[in-house]
Amino acid sequence: MRAVSVVAWVVLLLILAKWAAQLWLERLNSRHVLAHAGKVPAAFKGVVDEATYAKSVQYTLAKGRLDQIEVSYNSAVLLLALFSGVLPWGFHGCMQWLGGSAWALTAFLFATGVALSLPGLPLDWYDQFRLEERFGFNTTTQKLWWLDRLKGLLLGIVLGYPLLVLVLKLVEWTGPWWWLWAWAALLGFQLLMLVLAPVLILPLFNKFTPLPEGSLRERLLKLAGQTRFRARSIQVMDGSKRSRHSNAFFTGFGGFRKIVLFDTLIQQLAEPELAAVLAHEIGHFKKKHIPKTLAASALGSLAGLYLVSLLAQQDWFQRGFGFEPGNIVPALLLFGLLSGVVTFWFSPVAHWWSRRYEYQADAFAAEVMHEPGALIGALRKLNEKNLSNLTPHPLYSGFYYSHPTLLEREQALRAG
Repeated sequence: MRAVSVVAWVVLLLILAKWAAQLWLERLNSRHVLAHAGKVPAAFKGVVDEATYAKSVQYTLAKGRLDQIEVSYNSAVLLLALFSGVLPWGFHGCMQWLGGSAWALTAFLFATGVALSLPGLPLDWYDQFRLEERFGFNTTTQKLWWLDRLKGLLLGIVLGYPLLVLVLKLVEWTGPWWWLWAWAALLGFQLLMLVLAPVLILPLFNKFTPLPEGSLRERLLKLAGQTRFRARSIQVMDGSKRSRHSNAFFTGFGGFRKIVLFDTLIQQLAEPELAAVLAHEIGHFKKKHIPKTLAASALGSLAGLYLVSLLAQQDWFQRGFGFEPGNIVPALLLFGLLSGVVTFWFSPVAHWWSRRYEYQADAFAAEVMHEPGALIGALRKLNEKNLSNLTPHPLYSGFYYSHPTLLEREQALRAG
């Protein structure tokens, strides 16, 4: 019983420590932003005007206040789920009502996931239809917003449900080595989705049309040819039907690879700047950042599944949260709920690695474009149009920013 009480206290302290750290980081960042408010910092004079900078400060502060509410709310929901006894009660009820088959246990996991996601909907709705609306970013409708969530749920049922059933079946079929087989199945599914998602899933949410004939298309195709980047097509995504935020990316592998530009991006940037953005994305491909990221993710998944296999064998772990030992499902559920409590502290390492890749892609783009000016111009416009925080606290950006700040990227490009 002592081990049971210890694990509960340790988890409680970890959740509270993460909650306190997140609140502290948000307040630290808000104070840092406010310290630079009032006038445009010297480094950004000529980059943004005073009105836009003031609006970006207000947007950052508003997002920070909402994030503090969301952090506290999500922590309270997690604590309630873990320590109220509702999870073991639901698991016991599922076993009595549906039995212990893989299909029934997957239904429990799915129902639990959906139930725990419901409390967050009001804050998501507020973020989209109040905060984003207030700052001029929201372009979606209530109908489309709810349809997106319904489609996501249906995709989870159609794709995720059978996959999770397979994982539980592998536990039955392969014994102690189930975690290795499950990892192979999950990795295979992930690679398959990289090929199929651009063709079957993304079109369910957005419309993709070929980039019209013209100088922009010719410029981008010429750039792709110069860098030996084979792409099946250049397409425009109607991102403007949800938001005025913008982006660019490519999807798929080999002959299925597509270059995708948000329509908002085309509206915001000049042709040389769009070419520089594409060169940056090609830089990620040429530097093999995507397979390296996938490999790191795969190793993380392997380690996670192995850890679940170890925890499932420890009676104190499941009893610490009211579950009777002997079934893998509570261990999977608890690991899913608690993994973020631990991985949060490693965010600076992951983001340092991500920012390193961004610098490399920036350097590649500058080399291909024969000068950094076009990319710098694009980054300045994107930061301005998206009301990005130009003066984040370094510690805050370390925990939350996967990309370097505008000033950091400019300095690296000019020094390169």
